[in-house]
Amino acid sequence: MIGKLKGTVDEADEESVTVDVHGVGYVAFCGARTLAQLPGRGEAAELFIETYVREDMIRLYGFATKAEREWFRLLQSVQGVGAKVALAVVGTLTPGDLANAVALQDRATVSRAPGVGPKVAARIVAELKDKVPAFSGAAGEESLGLKREIGEGVAPAPVADAVSALVNLGYSREQAASAIATALREAGEGAASTSLIRLGLKALSR
Repeated sequence: MIGKLKGTVDEADEESVTVDVHGVGYVAFCGARTLAQLPGRGEAAELFIETYVREDMIRLYGFATKAEREWFRLLQSVQGVGAKVALAVVGTLTPGDLANAVALQDRATVSRAPGVGPKVAARIVAELKDKVPAFSGAAGEESLGLKREIGEGVAPAPVADAVSALVNLGYSREQAASAIATALREAGEGAASTSLIRLGLKALSR
């Protein structure tokens, strides 16, 4: 079982790269983002590998980070998602983008990956929502729960309004949700949107 390759780039095409490791060329299939990050021919490269062994072939999938490899594995736990689709998803979205899309139940973002239609995207965000590790940072689990409520349209109006206001000020949805989760802990349930916005901005300025 091969878990990592460290060598030099021999050649690359639109789907794969050949890594020369002490004179042996290993062909690894990679997503678009990983291929774009690879150095030029003859330069040092390192890939985290997922090895597939079947009766008729052995295939290596390469990733720039361990997180991308974990997402590749996790995506294939979703009904109807095989290696090809999983590779397209991690080749289009960063691990952070994926985690955020699942937390927000954002099917549109997942649908940006080639070959991923609305139905598959819906299954991905639905089936993975309880499998994705909690977000780190100021709000942790509360932030993750809040993002799910916002994405599913069930967050209280003042909360949704406060997040929307911060997004309109130029903050990302993730930053806004984390800040408002922090604000909710301080202000308590039932706080007005104006109070949440003020406290959210305070949290963002720290």
